[in-house]
Amino acid sequence: MGYDFDWVSAFSDQAFGGNGCVVVHGATDLNLETRLNIVRETSLSECTFIEPSDIADFRFRIYLASREIPFAGHPTLAGVASLMHRGLLPGRKITVETHAGIVPLEVLEDGQISMTQIAPEFGANVAAQLVADAVSLSANDIIAPPQIVSTGLQFTVAVVRDRDALGRAKLNIPALNLMSDEIGAPNLDIIEPFLVTLEGATSAGDTFSRLLLAPPNPAQDPFTGSATGAMASYLWSKELIEKPTFIAEQGHDMGRPGQAFVEVLGSRSDITGVKLAGKAYVTMSGHIHL
Repeated sequence: MGYDFDWVSAFSDQAFGGNGCVVVHGATDLNLETRLNIVRETSLSECTFIEPSDIADFRFRIYLASREIPFAGHPTLAGVASLMHRGLLPGRKITVETHAGIVPLEVLEDGQISMTQIAPEFGANVAAQLVADAVSLSANDIIAPPQIVSTGLQFTVAVVRDRDALGRAKLNIPALNLMSDEIGAPNLDIIEPFLVTLEGATSAGDTFSRLLLAPPNPAQDPFTGSATGAMASYLWSKELIEKPTFIAEQGHDMGRPGQAFVEVLGSRSDITGVKLAGKAYVTMSGHIHL
C-alpha cells in the first residue's frame, strides 16, 4: 500500500525555512503505531494526516513522535498548503476539523494562509523559579508571571528579559519534570515553556520566541503556531503589547527563520480568538510505500 505526501516548510516562503511538516493524504486506514512511525522516520516534530470530515471541509489529525495532539499551528498551515499544491481546495475559505474544534482558514491574496484559533483558555500561573530552572535561566531573566495558556494546545508562556537571555536558555529535563509535577500536568502532557522576548529577530519582527522540546521530540521547534496564538493572547491580556497586531518571529537561531502576522481578536479582557497568517512552501513531494 502507498500514500502520497508533501513536505512543507510552514511559516516560510522558502525551502528549508520555518517549520517542516510532512502532510500525508489518503491514509485514513493507517493505525496509530504506523502514524507514529512515520513521524519518527521524518525526525520532524509533527506530521499531519488529512481525512474526510462530516462537519468541515477536511479533518486534520496531528501527531508527535509519541502521540496524537488536539491541534498545532504549523501542521495546520502545512495541511492547507499541501491541499492547495495538489489543487484540492474547494475555495479560498475552508474549515478544518481538529480535536480542538473547527478551525476557519483562508488563503489571502498575497499567498499567506490565515487561520483563526479559538478563544484562549487562561490556566494557572506558574512560579517563575520553576520555569527558570526548567530552561537553565535565573528567575530574574523572566519579567512577567508565567502562565499556562491554550488556543487549542497548552503552553506555559514566559516572557524573558532580552535576546541574550533567550539565547542562553537550555532545557533541564529533571527540572522540567519537576515543573510539570508541580502544575499537575500528566506525563504525556509536559507543558514546555514557550519563551518570548519583546524584540524581533529582525527589524521586521516585534517578538522572538523559542520552544525547547523534551525527547523523543527534536531538541527545538523552528516555529510554533499554536504556542504563538497562546503567547499573543497572554501579551495582549497582560498589556505587554500596545496593539493587538504584530509580527512574531521564531527559528532564526536555528537557521530556519519563520514569521507570522498575528492579530488578537477582541478586547484585552474578552479575547474571542487569534488570527495567525503566514506563508508555506512545498519543499518536496513523494510516496510512502508500506
